[in-house]
Amino acid sequence: MRVKYQRTSTLAQHGKRFDTDTNKYDLVLFDQGISGTKEFNTRTNGKKVIELVQQGVLKELVVEEIRDIGRNMVDTINTLDFLDKHNVNVVIRSMGNLCSRANGKRNEIWTLITATMSSLYQMELENLKIRTAMGRQAYLNNGGKLGRDRGSNESIKDFLNKPKTKEIISLLNKGKTVRDIAGRLDVSHNLVVKVRKHYNPQPEIELAGATS
Repeated sequence: MRVKYQRTSTLAQHGKRFDTDTNKYDLVLFDQGISGTKEFNTRTNGKKVIELVQQGVLKELVVEEIRDIGRNMVDTINTLDFLDKHNVNVVIRSMGNLCSRANGKRNEIWTLITATMSSLYQMELENLKIRTAMGRQAYLNNGGKLGRDRGSNESIKDFLNKPKTKEIISLLNKGKTVRDIAGRLDVSHNLVVKVRKHYNPQPEIELAGATS
């Protein structure tokens, strides 16, 4: 079999870069939303590639770039070595259709090139992590806040006067448990806990009309 393996790091990436490949394959496997740091043999379609190799039916595996196989140098080299030991020819399209095997024998420069490229991809990933962490820290140092407070624009009074909140309050006043209330009203346990946390009857908070 001649198989094409494709990978994108996020679900938002639909693999447009693969559209330029008009070659015919017996099978195209696409791991969408899979980090290159995830070991190849633990990916959904990475496992299928391994299975085809073990069945002895995979003869050629084509990828756009070596980082599709991995951005972890050790795992990438181990995966390529596994494929080579099973006489699978690996083709990297972005490198001029560089092949791991030629005339049934291992390409002399294959190991050098793939080791160098996988090392560079891993370094690129590590540098990206460092830059991201530095940017996040700089943002925090300048008074920024990460994340978003859910319901931050809603006052406690407005929250407590919501119809669903009033139903929860009514059941809390009857001594019902969080689990019981969540089940009765089909709401999350977190919502019930939030209501219990903020519910503190005061004259200025209008709670009239709570469902009994």
